[in-house]
Amino acid sequence: MRSAVGGEREVLEAFLDFQRAVVRRKATGLSEQEARRRLVSSATTIVGLVKHLTVVEYNWFERILAQRPSQLPEPDATFAVGDDETVKDVLDAYDAACDRSREIAAQFELDHAVPQEELGQVSLRWIYMHMIEETARHAGHADILRELTDGSTGVLG
Repeated sequence: MRSAVGGEREVLEAFLDFQRAVVRRKATGLSEQEARRRLVSSATTIVGLVKHLTVVEYNWFERILAQRPSQLPEPDATFAVGDDETVKDVLDAYDAACDRSREIAAQFELDHAVPQEELGQVSLRWIYMHMIEETARHAGHADILRELTDGSTGVLG
C-alpha cells in the first residue's frame, strides 16, 4: 500500500489503488480460457469482473464526478467480454480507466459535490469510499474464482 500514514485523501487513494492492484493481480497470469471460465452459476468470470470494474471507474469518475454524460451499458452487460477481446485488452482498458479516474479526481477537493440521480448529491470523498467498497467486493469475488482456477489465494496471489 502506498501510504498507511497520511492525510485523508492520501489514505483513500492508497486504499483504492491497493484494491485496484489486487483485482489486476487476480487476472494476471491466467490463460484466456482460465480467465473466461465460469465457475459459479452466474456469468461471473475473472476477466468479466475486470471489465465490469472498468465501466464502474468510468461511471463514477468520468460520468458522475467530471459530469460528462454518456450512456452506460446495461448492468449485466458490463461483465460480458467479447470473443475479440483478450485478457490483456481488458487489463489495459482497466489500467487506462484507473489512470483517467486518478487524473479526474486530482482536479477536485474531497468535499466537491456533484449531482447523482439516486442519491441527490455525492462528494468525491463518498465516491472514493464507494469505489473502495465496490472494488474490494469484486476483488474478493476474483480471489474465490482464482482459487477455484489454480489454487492461488490472498491479495498477492
